[in-house]
Amino acid sequence: MSSINGAVLVLSGPSGAGKSSLINEIFDELGNCYFSISTTTRPMREGEEDGVHYHFVDEEEFKKDIEDDNFLEYAIVHGNYYGTSMKPVKQALSEGKLVIFDIDVQGNTAVNNRLGDITTSVFITPPTLSELEKRLRNRSTDEEEVIERRIKMAKKEIQRVSEYEYLLINDDLKVAAEKLLLIAKTARFKQANEEINEFVQKWEDI
Repeated sequence: MSSINGAVLVLSGPSGAGKSSLINEIFDELGNCYFSISTTTRPMREGEEDGVHYHFVDEEEFKKDIEDDNFLEYAIVHGNYYGTSMKPVKQALSEGKLVIFDIDVQGNTAVNNRLGDITTSVFITPPTLSELEKRLRNRSTDEEEVIERRIKMAKKEIQRVSEYEYLLINDDLKVAAEKLLLIAKTARFKQANEEINEFVQKWEDI
């Protein structure tokens, strides 16, 4: 049995928490990993690449995957299907990769229901709500209505922090990135229950 196996790292947190910045900070040190991206039936737009921005499939294939229970979650948006497919995730895990999800608290529940024994979960947040609001406004990318909606959602999300293994407070980007890298490296050593049971059986046979 390999000491390093395919594993899952879930990152959640409010918009403005700095999840993307943290990943960019440690990207070169993450090693063999796969960032989970959505599957969609909408047409590919100019500048997009299959397997980079989305996994692009036709509606027939998407519906077949729904029937085969291959989605963690899916929805129809403006007439097109979007979902998180388990197929590329399973492929990456079979190759020993660390699969990274950037998803909300509901998505964390879905991942844990499917892959809980090999999943490490991290909730990332600024130190205070006022700091989060400050960051959202400083980005100058959202309308006031959107900012208020994000703040409202953050207040709900923070109530579910106890569902995560780690709480990572992103106050200092460098410090938080170092902690996240340690968590990511540790996550790789999680082993599926089936794999552990196989080891126990072999160990007892010796």
